[in-house]
Amino acid sequence: MLAPGSRSAPLALALHADARLRLHVRIDERSASFVALGLGRVTGRPAVLVCTSGTAAANLHPAVLEASEAGVPLLVLTADRPPELRGTGANQTVDQVKLYGAAVRWFAEVGVPEDRPGMAAYWRSLGCRAWAAASTGPVHLNLAFREPLLPDGDPSWSEPLAGRADGRPWTVVEPAGRTAVPADLVARIAGTERGLVVAGAGGGDPAGVRALAERAGWPLLAEPVSSARGGPNAISTYAGLLGAAGWVGRHRPEMILTVGRPGLSRPLLGLLGSGVEQVLLDRSDRWADPTRSVAGVLPVAAAALAAALPATLPADGAAPSGWLVAWRAADRRGRAVLDAMLDAADAPTEPGLARDLADCLPAGSLLLAGSSMPVRDLDLAMRPRDGLRVVANRGASGIDGLVSTAVGAALAHGGPAYALLGDLSLLHDANGLLLGPDEPRPDLTLVVVNNDGGGIFSMLPPAGSAGFERIFGTPHRADLAALAAVSGAGYARLDRLADLPALLRESAGLALVEVRTDRAANAALHDRLRAAVAAALGE
Repeated sequence: MLAPGSRSAPLALALHADARLRLHVRIDERSASFVALGLGRVTGRPAVLVCTSGTAAANLHPAVLEASEAGVPLLVLTADRPPELRGTGANQTVDQVKLYGAAVRWFAEVGVPEDRPGMAAYWRSLGCRAWAAASTGPVHLNLAFREPLLPDGDPSWSEPLAGRADGRPWTVVEPAGRTAVPADLVARIAGTERGLVVAGAGGGDPAGVRALAERAGWPLLAEPVSSARGGPNAISTYAGLLGAAGWVGRHRPEMILTVGRPGLSRPLLGLLGSGVEQVLLDRSDRWADPTRSVAGVLPVAAAALAAALPATLPADGAAPSGWLVAWRAADRRGRAVLDAMLDAADAPTEPGLARDLADCLPAGSLLLAGSSMPVRDLDLAMRPRDGLRVVANRGASGIDGLVSTAVGAALAHGGPAYALLGDLSLLHDANGLLLGPDEPRPDLTLVVVNNDGGGIFSMLPPAGSAGFERIFGTPHRADLAALAAVSGAGYARLDRLADLPALLRESAGLALVEVRTDRAANAALHDRLRAAVAAALGE
């Protein structure tokens, strides 16, 4: 992934000349960095991100922060001025040493290239270490170059630059050893009826998460970004159920297995922090415990723990436990009420759009959810389903770079890809729509909720305060059709939810679908949905 610049010319020319690499170019460093983030998020391999010196490197910082918090592989190469120009007022020279602070897994000041023996081993060894370290998050290499920056026509060097003669990698890094599943944990799970499996972002294999819930015989509360909301144990309306205090009091679990990083629902976080024994499955060194309540961290995959459990439902088809039956029954009641209210609306609503979009996408699709209201609406309204991968920038949860992230994710996915974004997220990264004529174009449809401002603030305490519309609502009156035309993207407007499947089938290449809603009406609808679910549970 490359953004153009002068000081990075040696790197740019080398990337362009290497047919083994798939090169992407963007005119904007921030957009380029989030495209790289999307590539790494979907492939699970570090995308290499190259930029020139100065403020160009600073523009990568938001994507580096997101990659760090979300554990997305990323290898950042920033070109720099040589040491003798630093601190002298030389043009486009800033302090780039450890520019991203603690957000990177590893940093190296590579040094100016020198024509002397030993440099090839240094570069190759350093590259292998950087690649290995970047497998769990961002790594930053700062590379200084002296002029001349372009080749002078003399290809000679003091030593061979090729790798090992037998073609093996310079350094082979073995993955960390697996931790055995503790027998006492297996016994406690097998002997506990009132348990829950909670799945958030970064939990790994969705099938393994589902298998864990089914083998344990426990309800599965899966956030959309876990891609695990499916199977017979999935409770899709838990956001509403956990908001009914009386029901939660009567159905308090004795144990919770958490996979990944949940954090979309305040009621869910409240349950996690309520003193229930919680075991976190996390193989990274940055495990998530926002409520400071985790009793144990187990670095194993959900599938491995599932495989260690005895089968809860025997082959003779014995009935599930009363605990699981109660959660399923409550979920059916909540789902019936929620769906009836959403189906009663004539015009598109934001929760209804999220539900129907997740329903109608073809199997094998990728859906990137915006970090603000879109991902929360999916959490509220999305029904269980298979064959859909949902991703989101929920590491730092910023709205910046979401168009570019979606583009990168779509390019890596290789199949139909979609994004559900808010209007401010689109406008914040409008440059992400600008693709050069030689750049590969993704098969990506951006479904944009246009409520003319910051919709999430209407759901928060500032709503109704003096000056709210100007300082929180931030209306913009932007013409999204004109924006699509400027960037060469397709455009359509959705006025009836029933038309959504047909409209998506007609979309091709990079396209934008605008859905207009009203912020105040959306906030009122969310209040009614919560009250209706509570009423359905007898609260």
